[in-house]
Amino acid sequence: MTSLAAHSNPTNDTKYEITPFKIDLSGKVPHLKDLLSRTRLPENELHQDHKLDKGIQLDVLKGLKDEWLQSYGWDAEQAKLNEPVHPFKHFTAVIEGQKVHFVHEKSENPGAIPIILLHGWPSSFHEFTPVIKSLTESWANAAGKKVSYNVVVPSLPGFVFSSAPPVTWTTDDTARIFNTLMTELLGYPKYAVHGTDWGCVVGYSLYKNFPKTVRAAQFVFIPFIPPSREQMAAENITLTAEQNVTVARYTAAGTTGLGFRDMQTNKPNDVALSLYDNPVGQLAWIGGNILRWSDPRAGTGPSQLNSNALLTMISLYYLAESFPSSLLIYGANPAAFSSVYAKAPTDAPMLFSQHKYNVAFWPEEFVAKVGNLVSYKLHEFGGHFPGIDNPPATISDIREVASYWEV
Repeated sequence: MTSLAAHSNPTNDTKYEITPFKIDLSGKVPHLKDLLSRTRLPENELHQDHKLDKGIQLDVLKGLKDEWLQSYGWDAEQAKLNEPVHPFKHFTAVIEGQKVHFVHEKSENPGAIPIILLHGWPSSFHEFTPVIKSLTESWANAAGKKVSYNVVVPSLPGFVFSSAPPVTWTTDDTARIFNTLMTELLGYPKYAVHGTDWGCVVGYSLYKNFPKTVRAAQFVFIPFIPPSREQMAAENITLTAEQNVTVARYTAAGTTGLGFRDMQTNKPNDVALSLYDNPVGQLAWIGGNILRWSDPRAGTGPSQLNSNALLTMISLYYLAESFPSSLLIYGANPAAFSSVYAKAPTDAPMLFSQHKYNVAFWPEEFVAKVGNLVSYKLHEFGGHFPGIDNPPATISDIREVASYWEV
């Protein structure tokens, strides 16, 4: 156990303790297996010939349920997540009354850049496991200098091993305690941030509200409502064929794909209590959204988002009993995405990556309205979870931050 005094504020006498943490959920697996074995599903599909537009398909759900029950091995996956050579060293700390779980991996390079990677829903720290090791390893930048990262991956409040926050806890509150984690507990006076989904909302809050400590940001999502085709046309923005695919996905999602958000924002108890001890229900609810928001080619090419990874993502939610508390972020932040594009009061460089199969599209001209944009990239492969759906691109994009890093 490590005890650290807060040092960014000389008048702050708060004492923090960083406690090593080990994932140990195997004792809950027999109950999971029992429920899986006793859960019945319909014989016939409710909507014939649909893909994912009506939700997860019955045959897909049956296949994943059978794999979860018969061949998926939680103990093996848990061992990987606990294995420090991967590297995944876990810790917890209490900040402002909230237990925060995080992975912290340091590079052997004494000049490594600190960076915090932030996930969203229905994800967790697990999304970034394919990229952590590579980011801690040194590589030569354009100037021939060896650079690397000290990587911090927290679980958002209410997600997996972080405690449930008060119902009024906002993303700005999360940003504040994460800044405390980086600066006061871990001793990084300046650091970079990467985020997607709710992680981008928290990350952008860090970027905007802590300009002295957050000195670079790389996002694949921003907390602003994506522009319509009409708004882009008004600014003479011409879309490529690939960009049109993303815009079409976002347009379809806006029409039929946001029911989950409305339920989780307005009727979270209905969803939480229905699915709390219902692994197949969580498999359908979470798994359907993950599949719908990912590249259709997930699990092939560079993607590590195969059925085993999907089941690990859902097992973490179910076994940690965090599904209900993961929904709190919706009700506490109903207006998290703004229609007013305003530039953050910081000169820190901001980088942005747009993946073809993400669920929203922001053209470069609009991203530049909200930060000091220095790099904008388009990726043909990947969706809403690029850390696991396209790890090579994510590693490359985050490494690019080092080209703009100044302290």
